[in-house]
Amino acid sequence: MIRKISLSHRIRRLIRTRDSKWHPNHDLYKWFVLANIMIGTFMAVLDATIINVALPKMMSAFGVGLDTIEWVLTAYMLALAVMLPAAAWLADRFGYKRMYFLGLMVFTVGSFMCGISNNENVLIFSRVIQGLGAGIIQPLGMAIVVREFPPKQRGLAVGFWSVAAAASVSFGPMIGGYLVDNFNWQLIFDINVPIGIFGMLITVLIQREMKQKRAGKFDIVGFISVSLFLPIMLFALTEGNAITNSAGWKAPYILACFAISIVAFAVFITTEFIVENPLIDLRLLGNYNFGISSLVMFLFGLGMFGSTFLLPLYLQDSLGYTALQSGSVFLPVGILQGIVAPISGFITGKINAKIPIMIGILLMSFSFYLNAHLSFLTEHQAIMMPLYIRGLGMGIIFSALTAVSLIDVPREKMAQASGISNVVRQLGGSFGVAILATFLTTRVSYHTQMYGGALQSNSPAYKSAVKNISESIVHDAGSSMATARKQSQILITANVTKQAFIQGVNDDFLIASVVTLLGGIPVIFLRIRRRKKEHNT
Repeated sequence: MIRKISLSHRIRRLIRTRDSKWHPNHDLYKWFVLANIMIGTFMAVLDATIINVALPKMMSAFGVGLDTIEWVLTAYMLALAVMLPAAAWLADRFGYKRMYFLGLMVFTVGSFMCGISNNENVLIFSRVIQGLGAGIIQPLGMAIVVREFPPKQRGLAVGFWSVAAAASVSFGPMIGGYLVDNFNWQLIFDINVPIGIFGMLITVLIQREMKQKRAGKFDIVGFISVSLFLPIMLFALTEGNAITNSAGWKAPYILACFAISIVAFAVFITTEFIVENPLIDLRLLGNYNFGISSLVMFLFGLGMFGSTFLLPLYLQDSLGYTALQSGSVFLPVGILQGIVAPISGFITGKINAKIPIMIGILLMSFSFYLNAHLSFLTEHQAIMMPLYIRGLGMGIIFSALTAVSLIDVPREKMAQASGISNVVRQLGGSFGVAILATFLTTRVSYHTQMYGGALQSNSPAYKSAVKNISESIVHDAGSSMATARKQSQILITANVTKQAFIQGVNDDFLIASVVTLLGGIPVIFLRIRRRKKEHNT
């Protein structure tokens, strides 16, 4: 161990001696750090997107329904959200470089565990481990970038940092689809292992350590209360309409979960305002721009992450797309986001920031509205157009909103602020997945009843359809008329079920459109006067 540490120090000293560009005082050093951070960001965001195309295969492999398999996605986002606020304190206490390295290591171990999981419960647990690592990587990565870059370059740096997220959005589903179709779903996790090891090596060799002089006492009560509130609340939301819950929302254990989560939330809020060193400094939300931006970010996450898992389900279950085909449709989203994000970050410092933010929100909302008109006859071009618009909207919103939200945040509070921003977005995504998945189950059931009730076995239209399909089956398959009639009735019922599912997906997209549009209301109240003043000076 002593030799390894000594060798690591020698390599770092050799790199910085022979090439001064690696030295922290060099102008290019911060850009090398940014590239290093983008490795971890790429992986963390990748596993929030790559999983979507594999959900149908996992449902088939484990023999479970949507209400169970959604926890493979939700568990990751929940663990990430719980760990985000703690990451700031851990970094202040033990060092940003050290904790960022630890986050990469935990994430890599979690990825390995996911790859060897043999049932849904082990997979969900492994996803929690992954999420804990990602919960360290994301906020510390952003905080390190913000600390290394001066205010005048911060918007541009955040824009480039978001390129890593954009690359994950683009290539994650496509890579996942290829691996699922040609190999198995386990490889979508195994691919993180070599990338994680490479990221850890670069972190050791390049990054310098940063610590806060006073980290304060860890808020254990706040951590426990928020860790209870989030999973229990989301469990109640997802189980309210689950197939295994015959009593529905009035089930005793559902009501008990809501009660426990409300108490835990009350304890968390109270604790954060009375302790000297809160887990999440909620007083930062009193910062005008930061508070409003956080609300917009929550609504953004609610609509965006909540609707992301819908499209692969629709494409694979309703249109017969393969995992690779359904993953490939997301490629333009990340590419457009990666191109637009740095431009948006640069423009934000030149014009009224409300303009790009509002344009982005309108584009996002419109893209969801277009997705609310899907059918089993929807052509590929009609599927892609909303995704093009969504990629533009995401690239415009994220950089501009992040830069504006941090204008008045003190430098020493950047870690807390970035942690809160990520928590809010992930919470929005977690609640979005839970709420829209529950709403999808409810609406599919509703439309199934409505369409099924419209099928009158004695109606002339139904008899005519059965007769025509039966004759076609007899002609093409050589079946008897009695068998053909039963097969035609099964086909009609299957078509009704498929149409009910598609209509439920449309309803979900419509909700995502409305929620995203509501996010534009708080933007009106953002203050940019101080930003202009700083820019002019």
